[in-house]
Amino acid sequence: MGRKMEWAARADHLGGIPRKLIITAVGAFAKTVTSLLNSTTVHNSETLVRLVRSRPPGTPFITVSNHMSTLDDPLMWGFKGFPVTDAKLARWVLAAEDICFKNAIFSYFFRLGKCIPITRGGGVYQEHMSEALDLLNGGAWLHTFPEGKVSQVDGPVRRLKWGTASLIDRSRVTPIVLPIVHRGFEKVMPEKFFFDRRPPIPLWGKEISIIIGEPIELNLPKLRQTAKEMSRSSLSQVLGWPPTSPHGLDEAAQRWLYTTISDKIQSVMEGLRILGTKFSKTKLP
Repeated sequence: MGRKMEWAARADHLGGIPRKLIITAVGAFAKTVTSLLNSTTVHNSETLVRLVRSRPPGTPFITVSNHMSTLDDPLMWGFKGFPVTDAKLARWVLAAEDICFKNAIFSYFFRLGKCIPITRGGGVYQEHMSEALDLLNGGAWLHTFPEGKVSQVDGPVRRLKWGTASLIDRSRVTPIVLPIVHRGFEKVMPEKFFFDRRPPIPLWGKEISIIIGEPIELNLPKLRQTAKEMSRSSLSQVLGWPPTSPHGLDEAAQRWLYTTISDKIQSVMEGLRILGTKFSKTKLP
């Protein structure tokens, strides 16, 4: 199975005009909802803006966040001071194929918006994960929701899927990994607003907070070596993965490595969530 409508995702498609129009329109929508219609506070925005605008050339960048609503992306980029309408700086994002790519019109729209279709449950080696890897190898910015699906429960960050960890490991240059945790978008676009359905348009007058962390330190050479040592005493399940990764890891070693990276990211995100909860409590009268 090939890459769905990849031609529409290319920067030179029709001179780049359709992409610029979509990114500008969606960015303006996000700015209106997040900065004008709702009250949004952002912690450490300068780190995100700096890495989007001026990280070292050729260095891939991955942002990860919790997933509170179907509009987290693009709304989370609509805060004041962020270049949300700039098509060149806009993120690539992994998007659920069964939601965003259900027909040709949706597929074309989301492809222009720099979205990559992902089949949930399709595994870390599905074709569109390879597309994401190609973009990272070109130094792109990719956003992922490693929890895998929307949850509007105000609770701990859930166990992360392995897809993001696999991309971090398989990138030719180790990506900068920046964690983000937000709250409030679940009130802007609640899953069960009226007759167990979402509202037709985003709600307004809500409090939104976005907590941006610092880049996560991952010693990948050391982790890979430990993974090789761990795999010697592990029974390998057959998941249909290649027998070795680009770094010579068998399946058992890959599973250990991806679990370890995911657990590290989850732990950092949970720390940010707790920090955000404290910030929210200090605002209470």
